[in-house]
Amino acid sequence: MAGVKAVIRLRCPAGVAKPGPAIGQALGPHGLNMMDFVKEFNAATQKMEPNSPIPVVLTAYANRTFSFVTKTPPTSYLVRKALGIDKGAQNPGDEIVGTLNMDQVAAIADVKKGDAHLANIPFDALCDSVIGTARSMGVLLADDVDDAASSSSSSSDEDDDGEPGR
Repeated sequence: MAGVKAVIRLRCPAGVAKPGPAIGQALGPHGLNMMDFVKEFNAATQKMEPNSPIPVVLTAYANRTFSFVTKTPPTSYLVRKALGIDKGAQNPGDEIVGTLNMDQVAAIADVKKGDAHLANIPFDALCDSVIGTARSMGVLLADDVDDAASSSSSSSDEDDDGEPGR
């Protein structure tokens, strides 16, 4: 095989990628045929959920051939999909857009485990990573909601008879 000319990173919709400016501007300078890539990519991702954003690492060779590796969708996309929301919070510390439970976190981590670079990471660490991404988007964990409810009810300023404490 010829020498590597470039490594190109793209994000394309699974199964429905179309030749367009984004792909053309990335592949054109390296002399790669855009239609060949689109056909191969769509064939490789046809079993995935249509339109989910798939990161692609494409290696362009000097003889105008290429190879590519697809990865799993970004964690933020999977969190948004699990919650059925369009975007995360504008101010994640102040605004809450949804709540994930541990089953949803585990399902997202299970999907992410399919990436080759994450295969050797312990499952608990992947779950922690998903939780961190979710929190940065303004998403709470069901455990966080339970903890907040129990701490706010125990720190009430009222006595048992409903009167404010004196």
